[in-house]
Amino acid sequence: MTNRKKDDARPKLLSGGNPQIPKAEGNGPVQDYIAAMPGWKRDVGQRLDDLIVRTVSDVRKAVKWNQPFYGKDEGWFLSFRCYTNYVQLQFLRGTSLDPMPPKPSKHDEVRYLDIHENDELDEHQIRSWIKQASKLPGEKM
Repeated sequence: MTNRKKDDARPKLLSGGNPQIPKAEGNGPVQDYIAAMPGWKRDVGQRLDDLIVRTVSDVRKAVKWNQPFYGKDEGWFLSFRCYTNYVQLQFLRGTSLDPMPPKPSKHDEVRYLDIHENDELDEHQIRSWIKQASKLPGEKM
């Protein structure tokens, strides 16, 4: 019975291993999301969170639609989520970044960077995108 209660306390993993975390504002829910990311994806989530915080000191955080969002003022500029074989970094105004992140979206301005288990992160490029994205008008959600 004790093990069952312990298991029930862990977030449910949705399709692709994406943690189901209740919608909430602040660092706490984002850290809960990262802690629930499965396997190697947790390290990627922590690295991304660290990069974002180091790049944008006054960043706002929230979990919405089972993924962490990062923003300034009233708008959001990026998020990430788990898929089966990668973690996807989403730039909400990615078509305004130079250079644009590599993966297009069905949404006009959104661009993605898919990070696979053995990828070497180009932290310099990711920081540049984060810095650029944080200076653009954010998406209201």
